[in-house]
Amino acid sequence: MASSLIINTIQVYFDSVLEMENEGMVAMFEALISSGLSGFLGCSSPIFETALVEFFHNASVRDGVVVSTIQGKPVAISEELFASTFELPLEGLSDLHEVSQDLVLEARRAFSYDGKLAGSFDTVTHERFLMMTAIYGGVPINKSKILFKVIKDMVTPGSKQARGFAVQISIILKGTPDLELGESTEFPPLKILTAKIVGKYIAINKNIVVEDVEDEPVMENQAEKKKAVSKKRPASTVEPPVAKRNKTSGITTPVATDLTLVAVAQEAVPIQMI
Repeated sequence: MASSLIINTIQVYFDSVLEMENEGMVAMFEALISSGLSGFLGCSSPIFETALVEFFHNASVRDGVVVSTIQGKPVAISEELFASTFELPLEGLSDLHEVSQDLVLEARRAFSYDGKLAGSFDTVTHERFLMMTAIYGGVPINKSKILFKVIKDMVTPGSKQARGFAVQISIILKGTPDLELGESTEFPPLKILTAKIVGKYIAINKNIVVEDVEDEPVMENQAEKKKAVSKKRPASTVEPPVAKRNKTSGITTPVATDLTLVAVAQEAVPIQMI
């Protein structure tokens, strides 16, 4: 299966996660159900990869409706069809930027560790964070309009919205009359949140937090040591002393290796006397 179709897709097995002993996680999933997202996140279906690839290749937006063709047959997804299929709420905020800043700050503190924004939020878009904030604060939002806008962005040329919603679009395509979708594949089980998978994520995150806390003082100590060393003058290299030479003008100091024995005549004798 093309990984781009499911890279950003996560489904939830609510019957499993609601049986967890972690009260905080159970409360979060109950909030998702109360917000009206259980039909969207909890749905299941095999994936029709060939049909999905063709759907996205031919898709466009006309008069607010997503239209495409599969094997030459027209396919149309309206906001009304999308909302009724997954029982999404139609009332509430239609623009997530209307969420109050006070609630945003409160959510940042609630989703943070030790007063700092958690590292996992580095990959979460601003709009997704605003949706999480609205769910956290119990603010009613028009999830049908917001999620359908995501689908429209997926098929809009030049949009940076990654293509996804593979399960949801497969369900809608299955309901289209006289449409042959071809072979299907099972949705990857590891992309479905169960009590076991959520528990594994919790354990991994706890280990990451502990490692970060333990490593931080060590790094600071190393930095302090480096600063302390940098303030000291480097020790000079000890070399053997060099004897000073007498600087006498016109006289060359003899070198020890040039000293040789030379025979010297005791007395000069005239040649005539020999």
